[in-house]
Amino acid sequence: MGLLDGLLGHATDVSPAKIAAELGPILIAGETVALAFRVVRDLYVFTDKRLILVDKQGLTGRKAEFHSIPYRAVTQFSVESAGTFDMDAEMKIWVSGQGAPIERTLARGADVAGIQRALATGVLR
Repeated sequence: MGLLDGLLGHATDVSPAKIAAELGPILIAGETVALAFRVVRDLYVFTDKRLILVDKQGLTGRKAEFHSIPYRAVTQFSVESAGTFDMDAEMKIWVSGQGAPIERTLARGADVAGIQRALATGVLR
């Protein structure tokens, strides 16, 4: 991830194996990480069971909020790819019980098809 992408809040791909090791204590038995994205210190993790949003807080990042969204709670989603003059892609996820979607900006070159596939696999089972 480039410094500029980090400063702009753009997410970049992270190795699922690395994230699985980092999140091992909160994953349930048999849960696997399919895709992961990082924005500076925050993480967006797609497992085979849920979406996990990790918000690291404070100067050291030792304090963290883990927001788990089971795929059954996702009512709709959209992923917009980067265009010719558009530097970034966008992801929106609507969760039942919430009016506004969860919105995230992804860096150009992020695995947009993989995000679509992970969400569709989880939501459409």
